[in-house]
Amino acid sequence: MTLIPNYSLKNYNTFGIDTKAKWFASVTDTTVLKNLIETYKDKENLFFLGGGSNLLFTKDFFDALVIKVDLKGIEIKDETEDHVIIEVQSGEILHELVLWSIAHGYGGLENLSLIYGNVGTAPMQNVGAYGVEIKDIFISCTTLNIETLETEQFSNAECKFGYRESIF
Repeated sequence: MTLIPNYSLKNYNTFGIDTKAKWFASVTDTTVLKNLIETYKDKENLFFLGGGSNLLFTKDFFDALVIKVDLKGIEIKDETEDHVIIEVQSGEILHELVLWSIAHGYGGLENLSLIYGNVGTAPMQNVGAYGVEIKDIFISCTTLNIETLETEQFSNAECKFGYRESIF
């Protein structure tokens, strides 16, 4: 992982606005993410970037470190005749997860097809379409508290999902 100065964010938002980050890092490992947050003293000026599909950048991030969360991985945790439980890293693209589940014969995510964004940001606004929302297929998520650098687990109920909202 390298900190890149004066980095263009044009390719990281669907509007294609060419704003700049004072510092930019793409992170693919949780330990590296923790170390980066720990060493960056100005916690107020951390900006975490997922897929960039719900953002409109209007100015440069002069004082910020923009962290692109690119944690990848899909792992089957449990599978029976009736269900499959998978663990998905936050940097996976939601639509690609839908395609993966279809390719593996797992139903339930099809209505979320073509929703922009990453898996990690889907619980933030309880994304959904055609009668299915994340809350309907979600068991829990593990988050990183940027103040303590400890992981925290949130169950479906603890997320307090509502229409296009959650505690996040």
